Amino acid sequence: MSPSSHPGHRRIAIVTGAAQGIGAAVAQRLAADGHAVAVLDLDEDTCQNVVDTITRAGGTALAVGADVSNGTAVERAVDKIAAKLGAPTVLVNNAGVTRDNLLFKMTAAEWDTVMNVHLRGSFLMTREVQGHMTEAGFGRIINLSSVSALGNRGQANYAAAKAGLQGFTKTVALELGKFGITANAVAPGFIETEMTAATAARMGMKFHELKTRAAADIPVARVGVPDDIAHAVSFLASEGAGFVSGQILYVAGGPKA
Repeated sequence: MSPSSHPGHRRIAIVTGAAQGIGAAVAQRLAADGHAVAVLDLDEDTCQNVVDTITRAGGTALAVGADVSNGTAVERAVDKIAAKLGAPTVLVNNAGVTRDNLLFKMTAAEWDTVMNVHLRGSFLMTREVQGHMTEAGFGRIINLSSVSALGNRGQANYAAAKAGLQGFTKTVALELGKFGITANAVAPGFIETEMTAATAARMGMKFHELKTRAAADIPVARVGVPDDIAHAVSFLASEGAGFVSGQILYVAGGPKA
């Protein structure tokens, strides 16, 4: 029996982009589930509030600063996590940025920045962590996609990256399944976060106006909150989700695809 098969085994989880928003909620939920959590973001100092929240609640967490699009930084970050917390067997690729623009105005830099963080970052993190998972005979990889993968005006870069993550997820599920590793993606709809608040500001709208407009198009008649995504990730990261792999779960208040 591998260590991860014991009911009382504490797993080590990494959540990228975890200093705020969805990532912070996911990190706190996984810690509440009993995981030791590496709270990873570009700047280690910005992770400390989430780490403190987890530790105050009785959990275990570590702040880690790394640019997920930098291979050397990713390698060092995972080595640090393995040394200080233990071998990571749960990975949530949540780190993301937006550089919205209409296609004819979008710069190559705006395209590359989004691709590097979402796609290259998820690839580098997954490649670095999968060795620990295969050795343990257990792994849970959860990638954050978006309803924007279905197409969204002004987001050619973001939509392409999020759709790319879905193909990446399905391929990782095929390659790593025989090692006890699942790979799934969660695709949020409109979630109330700092990022969507910034979107409202760019549009010259008050945030509550944008949320009201968005809720009018959502069957459950409300926008989402980070905890909605954290609940879905918690399930996919669980022992009981071992027969769920290669799936895209839209968490958007109604059917999407």
